[in-house]
Amino acid sequence: MRQVTAAVIIEDGRLLLARRPPGDPLAGLWELPGGKIEPGETPQECLVRELREELEMTATAGSVVARATYHYEHGSFEILAIEAIRLSAYRLQAHDQHAWVAFAQMSDYELAPADVLLIEQLRGRLGREIA
Repeated sequence: MRQVTAAVIIEDGRLLLARRPPGDPLAGLWELPGGKIEPGETPQECLVRELREELEMTATAGSVVARATYHYEHGSFEILAIEAIRLSAYRLQAHDQHAWVAFAQMSDYELAPADVLLIEQLRGRLGREIA
């Protein structure tokens, strides 16, 4: 099972989502940005690196606020949702769209199955922070 990180970036009461591009195993699905933890990396180091690579974003990473395990056809993953703070502008590198989304609008976005599990947990923990 591969461990991956997912960024929980909240600004103005909205959560940052990014959409997987065509050709990706999860093409067209929305997710919390992040990626695979490399050997010797902490989850926080991974998240900071992935945000830099995928979004050209500088960020800090905090604590794990949700976790989920999901078995896709292309592999099994444990996803760690980590609070992060954006410190710079950003530009999409690995996704084809992004959106800042309140929980009330989350049903308008087709989420990757693992991210559905994370969002359910986050709604319970962070519901007051995200409009």
